[in-house]
Amino acid sequence: MTEFKDIEQELRLFRRRLFAVSGLVLICFGLLMARFVWLQVIRYDAYAAKAEDNRISVVPIAPNRGLIFDRNGVVLARNYSAYTLEITPSKIQIPLDELIDQLGGVVEIQLKDRRRFKKLLEESKQFESLPVRTRLTDEEVARFTAQRYRFPGVDIQARLFRQYPFGKTAAHVIGYIGRISQRDADKIDDTDDAANYNGTDYIGKAGLEKSYENQLHGTTGYEEVEISAGGRAVRTLSHTSSAPGKNLILSIDIELQKVIEEAFGDRKGALIAIEPSTGDILAYVSMPSFDPNLFVDGIDQQSWDELNNSPDRPLVNRPLSGTYPPGSTYKPFMALAALELGKRRPEDAINDQGFFWLGNHKFRDDKPGGHGIVNMYKSIVVSCDTYYYQLANDMGVDTIHDFMKPFGFGQLTGIDLENERRGLLPSTTWKRTSYSKPEQQKWYAGETISLGIGQGYNAFTPLQMAQALSTLVNNGIVMKPHLVKILEDGLTHQKTMTVPKESYRIPLKQENIDFIKNAMVGVTKEGTGARAFAGAGYVAGGKSGTAQVVTIKQNEKYDSKKMAEHLRDHSLFTAFAPADHPTIALAIVVENGGFGAAAAAPLARKALDYYLLKKRPGDDAKKDPKAEAAAEAAASAASSADASD
Repeated sequence: MTEFKDIEQELRLFRRRLFAVSGLVLICFGLLMARFVWLQVIRYDAYAAKAEDNRISVVPIAPNRGLIFDRNGVVLARNYSAYTLEITPSKIQIPLDELIDQLGGVVEIQLKDRRRFKKLLEESKQFESLPVRTRLTDEEVARFTAQRYRFPGVDIQARLFRQYPFGKTAAHVIGYIGRISQRDADKIDDTDDAANYNGTDYIGKAGLEKSYENQLHGTTGYEEVEISAGGRAVRTLSHTSSAPGKNLILSIDIELQKVIEEAFGDRKGALIAIEPSTGDILAYVSMPSFDPNLFVDGIDQQSWDELNNSPDRPLVNRPLSGTYPPGSTYKPFMALAALELGKRRPEDAINDQGFFWLGNHKFRDDKPGGHGIVNMYKSIVVSCDTYYYQLANDMGVDTIHDFMKPFGFGQLTGIDLENERRGLLPSTTWKRTSYSKPEQQKWYAGETISLGIGQGYNAFTPLQMAQALSTLVNNGIVMKPHLVKILEDGLTHQKTMTVPKESYRIPLKQENIDFIKNAMVGVTKEGTGARAFAGAGYVAGGKSGTAQVVTIKQNEKYDSKKMAEHLRDHSLFTAFAPADHPTIALAIVVENGGFGAAAAAPLARKALDYYLLKKRPGDDAKKDPKAEAAAEAAASAASSADASD
């Protein structure tokens, strides 16, 4: 039986299917067209900008860091180019230790390199490129390049490095740079200068490298580069050159600095030398020192532990943050205060029997039996304690405070280094506000007595002591101490002086200044400093001082041989020269060095010998018999004076 197809029904079904498919196609094309309009019309500007960004890469060009010179043009900090082997932790495909082991078979990687890398890794982000070896030789670069395919995430980079040619010499002045840590990055992000650090890996961490970071860093440049879809550079579209940082020309004389540091040897302490008329710091010594080159690539843990845990504290900037009692170096200022305030006349004298009574308390002089009849001149020359016990008692703590404050004692000098300590110039107001208990807030008369000889609560930095002496010999004209003398533009070499005009003047009578200076000359000719300055080719003024580290009981006698070294007295000396027109004033502290005339004074002599005569220690190996005779005579004349300081 034959079946007939319903042609009409099949045509209707076909048409329905065709309409459905056509509708679906139209809907799809409509959606595509709508998306096209969205992308090409409505969002055109946004996506065009993104496309341009993908096509153009902006590459920062880090500037050359400014150089640092001493006052005579000697380079103290410079830059040099070298290759580094760097690892980007986020890109490596095997464990880090295994990778470093394999790299060690291609280039030498020492244990200290591994320790430094791990320290950097702890302080950095995983996507940062970190150096595992620096200063690669050309042979090492070639050897790694040939096997680079084996080490994904490892590459060779050409970088500028900082170098400090003099190593430990003047390290506390110059400071050092180091890699930017997360803490540094956070601080930079909070400033208006954040964009200027794009492409920069290093920043000043200490010393002038830190306090003059903005001037030394320079201005970052940029290069717009067109890149292909594969990330290859096609052509450079624009170029904005970076501007190098400014050069620093310091007031420091690096040769004088070297002479002093070598003279210190293994001893601990500090010395500050200032040109009184300008405030230029000629030498800034903190001993022991450290090698700033250790920090440039990131210091390894062992070296850091050795520096940080050393009992000698080489990282402490002693002139800036070390505070010491000034000892008898304070006495010339006490005498000047007495003259200016009418408390004493030069001819006024006391009969020093070796002690001073206040109530039931006996304050002893360092010389048993005393110095006999002592006027103001002799009180400075032989450093008579009893004279200044009485003077301090007559003046009172607040009078002393008010006179000493303008000289900078217990005040910030404003030197161009960070983290300066204020020290302590005591007063009744200070004590009342510093203690909580009423009995602690009260100032007792006995506390004033020791202030007269630079003991008690007095605590000043070597920088303050040098600044005060500089102001005194500059006839009361206060010049702000500074280390950077000139800022030099890295491109134009235009120089800008940083030396300020005088800060202020202390109203002092010239005859009183001249009297004190003359008495300090007496110290080096017939007093406590005569032995050290015998035969000097110039006339110098000075004052020795001894500062107690621990208090000796009333009936006990100080014996340094029976005490641990760290408990022995500090040795101090202040000096200026030439006496008629001082061009240098200095303060020196030798920690636990004992009597000031014994340890500190000879170091002061060596510093002045070099600065004034260009005479180095050892140059006088063949001594003049006349000079030897003069030295013996001065030593004999000073023998009794030495006992008191």
